[in-house]
Amino acid sequence: MQILAEVVVSVVAALGYTLLSRHIGVNPMNRIGQVSGLAKLQLYAAVLGLPLLGLLLHTAHRGSVRRHELVKRLVCAALAGLATGIVAGGVVVALRGTPHPLGGQEGDPSVLVEMANSFLSGEGMSGIYPPAFPALMALWAKVRYDGLGTAGFALHDLQIICSALVGPMAYLSWRLLLRPFWALLIAVPAAVLFLDPVRPYSHVVMIVLLPLLGYCFRELRRSAGRTPKSLVLRGVAVGTAFGVLFLWYSGWFVWAAPGAAVLFLFLFPWRAGAPAVKRAALFVGSVLVTAGIIGAPLLYQMARLGSQTPDRYAYLGVYADPAYVLGWISDRTGYIKYNQWPVSGEMAGQTGFALLLLLGVGLGVGLGLRNIMVRTAAAVLAGAWLARFWFASHMEHDKAVQLFPRTTWIIMYSLLILAVLGVMAAVQRGSGWTERTLRPASASPSARVVPRRTIRQLSAGMVCAVALFATMGASWSVNRYMPTHEDTDLMGLDAWRAHNIKLPNGKCPRFAPTKDCEDLQVKLWKQFKDDGEIWCANIVAKDWPAICGRKAPFKDKSVE
Repeated sequence: MQILAEVVVSVVAALGYTLLSRHIGVNPMNRIGQVSGLAKLQLYAAVLGLPLLGLLLHTAHRGSVRRHELVKRLVCAALAGLATGIVAGGVVVALRGTPHPLGGQEGDPSVLVEMANSFLSGEGMSGIYPPAFPALMALWAKVRYDGLGTAGFALHDLQIICSALVGPMAYLSWRLLLRPFWALLIAVPAAVLFLDPVRPYSHVVMIVLLPLLGYCFRELRRSAGRTPKSLVLRGVAVGTAFGVLFLWYSGWFVWAAPGAAVLFLFLFPWRAGAPAVKRAALFVGSVLVTAGIIGAPLLYQMARLGSQTPDRYAYLGVYADPAYVLGWISDRTGYIKYNQWPVSGEMAGQTGFALLLLLGVGLGVGLGLRNIMVRTAAAVLAGAWLARFWFASHMEHDKAVQLFPRTTWIIMYSLLILAVLGVMAAVQRGSGWTERTLRPASASPSARVVPRRTIRQLSAGMVCAVALFATMGASWSVNRYMPTHEDTDLMGLDAWRAHNIKLPNGKCPRFAPTKDCEDLQVKLWKQFKDDGEIWCANIVAKDWPAICGRKAPFKDKSVE
């Protein structure tokens, strides 16, 4: 029942805050209005969050152990929901006055709308792209709006709803393996850092996939002690989750698969005897069969069309040092040029944050290697690292990018996991060492050098620190998507475009930047013709020979 309460509290906090943000009445097209909106988001977060933190601190200092543990569970769940609720609320503010989605009719959002239109027209799946989200868009457009032609309105809604739910999904997935505080310590930074409201469905798969892999491997190790019925049921449940995630967004499976496959070979009980092998095989078979059945439509499309759809789109992240994995920049580069990013750090190009993160990773690998999640994160990290450099090293020869810069996210995530688990292992080892060495010989076995109440108080204080980071980080994330004029080429361009498309009645949105808005277009998805050459975005024509190795097929600056 307590786990169910965490689920409800986290989801209600995320969606409730998002609904509350609809009452923020500002003009999002000018900076003064944006700042007022950002401040109102923080005010709402403080009004809702401070009483929760106050209750947590009160029970840590004066409450019983049982009451405090329950409060900590619920407060951590609520904070995870509020963290991404703020981001979703910021999208509500940025899109105030327009029903169109971030991105409008350009870039990836336009492709998603076209795919949803294809579903609405009865054409089914669009190539090898995961079909679940475009299908949900089509369903939402049909149920909520008028079907064909309104998929953009559905994307607008789902960008907000899915953004809000990233925090709860991240926290609850980590609760499969960790206690509330440690789950929150991974979930909140990951959710705020990786959440992209333009495509909120993609990164949540990565965030959930790694703890789910860890849970799967933990069940594999425990399979010898479970009944066949229990193994089948658990395998079907895990396989269902894998299959749904694969249809939702399959890319992260590609980067996680190499390391996960090698780790599986080490964890499978090959030498534990025939009964243990059979039970482990039963669990693994249940997972694979279930996931394969659910993911069969997309697997079929990949086998049939995969070689026909290479990725040849390059942008600033492609031109950077491939060994830099602690920062991400999209093709919305603003005033940053290809030779200005990343900024070199103090120690061999590495920043202080990078060195601290690597220190945490060392603690995780050194002290926590027995932890199955440490092994899982390390294996995924190694596999994604090798895959990254394999594709990057073949890029010139194959004239294909193959999305290799996206490994940056899963590598960063794995490093974050290892660092947090390293701190957790250090705390556990340190507290155990303190109790063993500093407790007087005459003291009773129940006496503690560091009282449990002190530990609870320290934990409550750290939850407050995570909450403060969540509000600051969420505001940073939201601020990036506030509308900016198209000439700036910043991430706020996506919101600007949403305000520059006509409404169904032919009029411009309330805060339209121009009086001559774009007409609403209805297109079906079509595969682009492959010309066999890399397209170098964010590069002016005169620099193409030096960067792309060929003459630019245009005279102006490249655009998406």
